[in-house]
Amino acid sequence: MDETATTVVVSYPADLSLWGRDIVEDTPFRAYLRKAHNNASAGDTWEEFVGVGCCGSALEVPLRVESVEGGPRLVEETAFEFVEREACDIAGGWEVQSAAGPEA
Repeated sequence: MDETATTVVVSYPADLSLWGRDIVEDTPFRAYLRKAHNNASAGDTWEEFVGVGCCGSALEVPLRVESVEGGPRLVEETAFEFVEREACDIAGGWEVQSAAGPEA
């Protein structure tokens, strides 16, 4: 049986909006990560959906696993910590749904 992960450090790009960071770091998103991924290993990249509100487009955010304490298996007790890494030119926040957004 795989050893369980106690803590997983995940990075998001520096250009993720404050609103996006609030979503990613919130309790429901942490619970989602535990359910969406069975395992985590340093270097894994997860392209995750982050909505932009009630009437916007979806935003795919590349999250990268920086480190894992314990084994690779994610369980309900696995804690997530978030850190910032270099920007990667994602367009986020409310501008995604405006005329000035990334598809303009």
